[in-house]
Amino acid sequence: MAIPLRGAWTGNRGVLHEGREIVRPHRGNLWITCALEFRGRWREQWLPNRWTHLYFHDEAVSFAAGHRPCGECRHADYQAYRRAWTESVGGAPPSAGEMNRRLHAERLVAGTRRRRLHPMPWRDLPDGTFVLAGPTPASRHSQHTESALPAHRADPELVLGGELVTWAHHGYRGRRPRPGRGEVDVITPPATVAVLRAGYPVQIDPGATG
Repeated sequence: MAIPLRGAWTGNRGVLHEGREIVRPHRGNLWITCALEFRGRWREQWLPNRWTHLYFHDEAVSFAAGHRPCGECRHADYQAYRRAWTESVGGAPPSAGEMNRRLHAERLVAGTRRRRLHPMPWRDLPDGTFVLAGPTPASRHSQHTESALPAHRADPELVLGGELVTWAHHGYRGRRPRPGRGEVDVITPPATVAVLRAGYPVQIDPGATG
């Protein structure tokens, strides 16, 4: 879906288009977030058999979509994300492929296009996490929640300090106090939530804080 917001980042999930029509949500498990400019490179959009340009309002939105920093055009951010992953998830520093596989398992129900949501305690969520705190309790939604979220559910909300900031197709708008008890459905993959908890400096659009 095209929306009027200007993107701070571009994203890559492989070749998603035929002509100028998006025909698939992804191709493969490599979902990365890239810089808008890098070493003067430029490429026309919609080229046949070339990756499809996606755009994200800010990095927190890209994380909620299941992406991670690109290891080439965002090398420093990639290394920071990888260090935070090692600190929070444990084990040896992961390869790009290892991170891709885990993130892919966390963002989609295996063998489907359905989006996974992950019930987590409110108290454990770091800034930059996106949640879906609609009227239906988290206990009734888990890995089987549809990717096309029902219209009656609330808009996604960004965790920011003691507040939740609503995000919609026209950007951040409105805020309310963050609950201190219970669980909520988390959109951001758990591995990335752990990365945020370890201190990764996620970029958030100023509209969320203004």
